[in-house]
Amino acid sequence: MSGIRVENLVKVWGAFRALDDVSFETGDSEFVALLGPSGCGKSTTLRLIAGLEFATSGRISIAGRDVTGLASSKRNLSMVFQSYALFPHMTVAGNIVFGLSVRGVSKAEQRERLARVVDLLGLSQLLDRRPSELSGGQQQRVALGRALIAETPVCLLDEPLSNLDAQLRSEMRNEIRSLQQRLGIAMVFVTHDQTEAMSMADRIILMRAGKVEQSGLPHEFYERPATTFAARFIGTPPMNVLDLAPGADGLVIEGGAGPAVLPAGSIPLQLGLRPEQVTFASAGQPAVVETTEYFGADTITACRIGRQRLMVRAPGRPGLKAGDAVHLAWETSVQHFFHKESGLRCEIDPAAPAKKTRVAETTPQ
Repeated sequence: MSGIRVENLVKVWGAFRALDDVSFETGDSEFVALLGPSGCGKSTTLRLIAGLEFATSGRISIAGRDVTGLASSKRNLSMVFQSYALFPHMTVAGNIVFGLSVRGVSKAEQRERLARVVDLLGLSQLLDRRPSELSGGQQQRVALGRALIAETPVCLLDEPLSNLDAQLRSEMRNEIRSLQQRLGIAMVFVTHDQTEAMSMADRIILMRAGKVEQSGLPHEFYERPATTFAARFIGTPPMNVLDLAPGADGLVIEGGAGPAVLPAGSIPLQLGLRPEQVTFASAGQPAVVETTEYFGADTITACRIGRQRLMVRAPGRPGLKAGDAVHLAWETSVQHFFHKESGLRCEIDPAAPAKKTRVAETTPQ
């Protein structure tokens, strides 16, 4: 058992409550992403697990052992920092084995472990170089090698890819995930990038203002976001969240002239739609094109419905320009509904209103 259990974790600095009753549990050999915007508490959570900070209250267990009050060196874990924290005067080999030297591991075992790690990470030809002679991706591999050589069952990573360019980040995402699966260790990965979380993690823990907003599998965040915050944080572009208002036949998109989305209700609602699930059609919800962004495989078009903006992600080039009048369509099965005041998901069966009102028939591409 190598999982991490966090129970009712609270961290307070003066009057500031950085973490407020955070609880979650990771499985053995699971890759978990702590995701959220800057200041949400994800790095603080990681530092508490690592023992670099101590909780105001709550409990942390690793592999079934309570480590809440233990020093970092007693927790049997390794960590990769955002800055890599490499010693500039040491070689690659010296940086990787430094922790083993401090712990008194024999020279023979250090050489054996070093050989295994550099082979995994493709660093065999770089052992005599110093950090200043390495690229960003190579430095990242050295930092990862220093963590892996400890052979701990848990590895913590604090935004280790944020200093790399887009291409390197994509390559390192695949390498880190592949390494984690081959080694069978538990990894907790802090990131503000939803693409990293969605592509790498077995499970995502989304944080907001010191609390856990939603925890679940990547596809659950996409298909069933628990709140409007979660809905907007996941997806490129993020989910459209539109205010609904009473119309002649039910609830309509506020400011729009399209058909009713739902029969009239007693609570204020918002409609959520993924941009890639909205299409241009011959009939449906009237809208006006504001801007278009062409990316080759697809185009993202910003449309205006009344005073509300809605993004459409369509394949190819729709050939639209600012000011064009269009109609938008989507299937009722892709609609999400949220309480306008609380932001919480509302479970409304789309099949029920579909018999009375349908947004529009989707036209073939």
